[in-house]
Amino acid sequence: MAAKKKSAASGAKSTAKKIADKAEQIAEDIAGGGDVVPGAPAAKPPTVEEPTEPTGPLPTKHDQSGPTPHSPTGERSSDGEDANRQQGEFLTTAQGARVTDTDHSLKAGRRGPTLLQDHHLREKIMHFDHERIPERVVHARGAGAHGVFRANGAAASVCKAGVFAEGKETEVFVRFSTVLGNRGSADTVRDTRGFATKFYTDEGTWDLVGNNIPVFFIQDAIKFPDVVHAGKPHPDREIPQAQSAHDTFWDFVSLHTEAQHHTLWNMSDRGIPRSYRMMEGFGIHTFRLINDAGETSLVKFHWKPHLGVHSQVWEEAQITAGMDPDFHRRDLADAIEAGAFPKWDLGIQVFPDTVDENGVSEMFHGIDLLDPTKIVPEELAPVQVIGTMELNANVKNFFAETEQVAFHPGHLVPGIDVTNDPLLQGRLFSYLDTQLTRLGGPNFGQIPINRPHAPVNDMLRDGFHQQADHAGVAPYQPNTLDGGCPFMAGTTDGALVEVAQGIADAQIERRSPATFDDHFSQATLFYASLTDVEREHVAEAYTFELGKCYEEAIKARQVEKLAHIDHDLAVTVAAGLGLPAPAKVPVAEVVTSPALSQIGKEWPSDGRQIGILVTEDSDVDTVSELVQAVFDDGMVPLVIAPTGGVLGDTEAGTAVPVSRTYQTQRSIEFDAIVVVDLPANPRTDILISEMFRHKKAIASLASVDRYTEFGITSDTPGVVQADSAGGVVPALKPLLANHRMWERPDPARV
Repeated sequence: MAAKKKSAASGAKSTAKKIADKAEQIAEDIAGGGDVVPGAPAAKPPTVEEPTEPTGPLPTKHDQSGPTPHSPTGERSSDGEDANRQQGEFLTTAQGARVTDTDHSLKAGRRGPTLLQDHHLREKIMHFDHERIPERVVHARGAGAHGVFRANGAAASVCKAGVFAEGKETEVFVRFSTVLGNRGSADTVRDTRGFATKFYTDEGTWDLVGNNIPVFFIQDAIKFPDVVHAGKPHPDREIPQAQSAHDTFWDFVSLHTEAQHHTLWNMSDRGIPRSYRMMEGFGIHTFRLINDAGETSLVKFHWKPHLGVHSQVWEEAQITAGMDPDFHRRDLADAIEAGAFPKWDLGIQVFPDTVDENGVSEMFHGIDLLDPTKIVPEELAPVQVIGTMELNANVKNFFAETEQVAFHPGHLVPGIDVTNDPLLQGRLFSYLDTQLTRLGGPNFGQIPINRPHAPVNDMLRDGFHQQADHAGVAPYQPNTLDGGCPFMAGTTDGALVEVAQGIADAQIERRSPATFDDHFSQATLFYASLTDVEREHVAEAYTFELGKCYEEAIKARQVEKLAHIDHDLAVTVAAGLGLPAPAKVPVAEVVTSPALSQIGKEWPSDGRQIGILVTEDSDVDTVSELVQAVFDDGMVPLVIAPTGGVLGDTEAGTAVPVSRTYQTQRSIEFDAIVVVDLPANPRTDILISEMFRHKKAIASLASVDRYTEFGITSDTPGVVQADSAGGVVPALKPLLANHRMWERPDPARV
């Protein structure tokens, strides 16, 4: 027995040493700026044993950053980022008194009642009881990151905002999100995605609050409660969560036909993005820009991802929701941690701010620019790039930053103004109003993540959570007691001045312009611009979503609406639902817009995740060479092995870190896979079959002849055989440029 105990103790020490060695190597890689496989949860790897010597709070990880320190009134703080972190080596009360025990309440004897005088108990429980704040009504599920926007000067002719001056760098914070689901829902549901950017400019905070779909469900903000109520879970059963596959949603959109265009985008592959990093963003509304000469232009804002616009296939999205419901937030954080910083170009479509031949303003080629359910095809108004955004730091604290960040389309800077878009007009009220409940009062702008990086002298006083320490006795205007401060800014002082506009129609009425009445032609334009593969996906999405409804009348009504978009689409969906085909009705004649399709372009492979499948007998030198080659090309290698830890011998210096085991891997997180050796394991069989079925790239150092059981042959598109580790990346690059091999036949249909 003693011998066994000694052996077990020796084994534990050996395990601890191996873990410590690996931790030390990771720390050295980070410190030396080397390549880092993402996923480490702490700045300093933990020890197996519980620490016994007091130590202060650990530093943040290399990939993390908080808001740049500013005072509640916008003054750059001399404090470092750590000033607002926890301090000291010992556990304390909220008032700083050190605590000796946090495991036991203060009692009258060991078996007696707990005493009310136990301040530590009461404080700890009280704070815990109030840790949660109301989640956002929409966009509750989100992920955020810090970054920088670099302007190229191309907007100078149309906008005087300093954020667009050539070479200007501006700190940003971006929050991506789903719309319908609660905070605990899955990332990969079919839904619109929020894309909100906070620019901390020298002239004040500018928020560009948009989505990954350029149009909205509704034309007027008064309908916003209706569309959200319809999209949310049924109020009687609180199901389904984060989905549009239910009766109330389709009841609403089939009756309120202005929603059909947005719904079609949602049923396309845009509704299930591959990654936040591979998502377009749109400001949705038309904004008015003002240049130095006082001239105005109308614009729409676009975010164009450097990696291209890509999506999951439907089966992947379903697998992901079960295997990794945090897939999108993990993907974003891991990419930043690995140094694969995602980038987007910010572009604008520019339109003249004039009145057309009918005396109507805000029109372009017959498209009403104030209608948020309409797009302007890029072929009519090209997107002009005015700068580039790079996200380069993860948040330090999700609640303090991602959860408490507050966006508002009315946060503008000189040179950027709103228009009379009735949806935007309502948002200008709603976004401000909602913070009163969510963030506990009117001083939400003083939360560190929301603080402006420009001087604030607003005469706003007191209220819940006031953090500023205002001086002076005259928070009113005009005054002499404070020397007249604060003064009004003149036109030469960089003031935010609204553009003076005449109102052509002075009648007060609850109506929309006649140009808002066309609810189908742009949906037809979008559908007609898709490739055959994408149109097939749209039909399958409608068939699934409507197939989850109970009421036949709602299904039939929506199919009839599809006939106004494309009759063949309506017939296909009707057949899938077991409904009669709708009558053929006239549809709009459109000129297609190739820019609306995600397929047919080539994109860089930066930041792509490459799975490297090995066995316990794989040659470590080959695997190591392959890992480095993937890193060197700006991609992220993830080694998949039978067990965790390392492949090889740490002491001999030949170890390669294992990122996934056969049990923890799944195809959804890999853009391509490299098979070094083919395991005889059912879990890896699923991996390879899914990669093949989902039309992803597969490279092999073994003969492709060994893959016949998966339906793979030497002439299968997107499958390559390399003779050596050095030949793998060059063989994969052209395949990754197309994202997927759409020409690969679906094995279920061969």
